[in-house]
Amino acid sequence: MAKSKFEYVRQFEQDDRCLPNCWLVVRVDGKAFHRFSDAHNFEKPNDKRALDLMSRCAERVMDEFKDICLSYGQSDEYSFVFRKDSLVYNRRASKLMTSVSSLFTSAYVFHWPEYFPDSMRYPPSFDGRVVLYPSDKNLVDYLSWRQADCHINNLYNTVFWSLVQSGGLSPKQAEERLRGTLSSDKNEILFQEFGINYNNLSPLYRKGTVIVREPVPDETAPAEGGKKSGKQKCTKLTSMNVDIIQKDFWNKYPFLLDDVS
Repeated sequence: MAKSKFEYVRQFEQDDRCLPNCWLVVRVDGKAFHRFSDAHNFEKPNDKRALDLMSRCAERVMDEFKDICLSYGQSDEYSFVFRKDSLVYNRRASKLMTSVSSLFTSAYVFHWPEYFPDSMRYPPSFDGRVVLYPSDKNLVDYLSWRQADCHINNLYNTVFWSLVQSGGLSPKQAEERLRGTLSSDKNEILFQEFGINYNNLSPLYRKGTVIVREPVPDETAPAEGGKKSGKQKCTKLTSMNVDIIQKDFWNKYPFLLDDVS
């Protein structure tokens, strides 16, 4: 950048570099997506096309940012986990948040025709935030919180829309019917009145989607002298709809919590 007498204004820029040795999570959330989903006639309580589109956008973000080891999404949100040792954008929070959010949003528009036959009525927007988690337990608890949120919201929405679509209630009546009910009450309504066993519903809706960056065995011969070639490790993205609250998931993918790549 050419120097000039005006360059002093850079002194007003804020240094927002994130602390080192912390898990760095960027979460994107759809802005006013209740209105957006109504305007585009999303199926209730879940639209598989919309959820698949969200995951396609997440894969696009992970293709761009190789330091993202895992992402988790449900409804209109996705969380991207950057490794503790990531130095992307010198760990500047504003750059990470805006870059991930803007890429996710543009991917949503770009891939929309692959999932929906009708054109968008207006452009979507996603906000973003950056949160640091200093320990592995903090990170696992964060992701567990998001998956618990998925279950709570999906159970409510499944009962709510069953009452409206099959039970003959208005949205207001359904809301009043469910006020103060527990999870057990909602499961009872689903089974007794609509013959629905909640546990038999698709795990996509009950668990959300987790995308893992898995290492791929390097089958190429070592460089001369037996030393590693220095090339970046090969990886692949694996998408699944599983329980990430229990330890089984983390035991199956122990490399996710390694401190260094």
